Amino acid sequence: MVAERNSAYLRAVLGSIPAYKPGRKVVGPDGRSVKLSSNESPFGPLPSVAAAVGAAAADLNRYPDAGASGLIAALADRFAVPQDHVAVGAGSVGILQQLLEAVAEPGTEVVYAWRSFEAYPLLADLSGATSVRVPLADEVHDLDALAAAITPRTRMVLVCNPNNPTGTAVGEAELTAFLDRVPDHVLVVLDEAYREYVRDPRVPDGLTLYPDRPNVAVLRTFSKAYGLAALRVGFLIGHPHTAAAVRKTMLPFAVNHLAQAAAVASLAAEDELLERVEATVKERGRVRDALVADGWTVPPTEANFVWLRLGDDTLEFAAACEAAGVSVRPFAGEGARVSIGTPDENDAFLAAARAYPRRNGDR
Repeated sequence: MVAERNSAYLRAVLGSIPAYKPGRKVVGPDGRSVKLSSNESPFGPLPSVAAAVGAAAADLNRYPDAGASGLIAALADRFAVPQDHVAVGAGSVGILQQLLEAVAEPGTEVVYAWRSFEAYPLLADLSGATSVRVPLADEVHDLDALAAAITPRTRMVLVCNPNNPTGTAVGEAELTAFLDRVPDHVLVVLDEAYREYVRDPRVPDGLTLYPDRPNVAVLRTFSKAYGLAALRVGFLIGHPHTAAAVRKTMLPFAVNHLAQAAAVASLAAEDELLERVEATVKERGRVRDALVADGWTVPPTEANFVWLRLGDDTLEFAAACEAAGVSVRPFAGEGARVSIGTPDENDAFLAAARAYPRRNGDR
């Protein structure tokens, strides 16, 4: 047996960083498995996208286009922006890591709401920056508190809109007022991974806000609405100096050949894809309405999931769902995030929630 080696050469921060935990898949006693723990699309790839991936597979012996030029051109055309405003990465979380590599270092700060996307503290800590977490107010970003948390050491502020895991979103008036308060030395990243699911007209499209603000950039992903979670494709739209920095810090070939082909094909089939998004939005409303009718307190959501504030009962509730063959995403002591699946999958979750004994009354 090999003796444990001295790990003094490893960075001390690794000892305090928990590993990222992906959503679990569980199997119930009847063999049923309903995975609502990862915010995935319940739909498989469209035939045209699958065909594009199949054709691209013939070239697996070749390296992908390192600059993803075809994908960047397609994105620039779709969103009517110059190509030098676009950068890509391995999912929006990959681009966030690239951004932190470009702007963060020891002695600097990254400000974000909490709870929000759980990768934020992991990536910030790895970058050497100090996380500044600003509590949500009634499950929503407190933009006044975020602005007040900015100091001369702040390099980046993250605004997840809609927010993961609560699904709540901030409106245009308050977001614009916040952006106007942020000093020029701070990069504001609008993380819009769930933008396609937004139906509240008060929630702004970040792409309408960034053009006149050189310190604002927008993150999007193909993992959710476009159903390409397995292929890991995300993109940034921002000003040329920001996009160029992201391209410099990108791991070579991070967006592989199949991913590029699938993303381009998905943009070409966007109308058909967004019909699927509309089906998810319809189910989202049905699930939330059913939960509210059953006595649960569920904040309005603009994402492809709902949020249940469960406090100390969170893990027990998740275990009860798992016993029924339904996996949800628990955050111990806080609540559970439940993705919207197919109607049958959603019915299985609603049945599990209905059967859960709520000892402390209305949640």
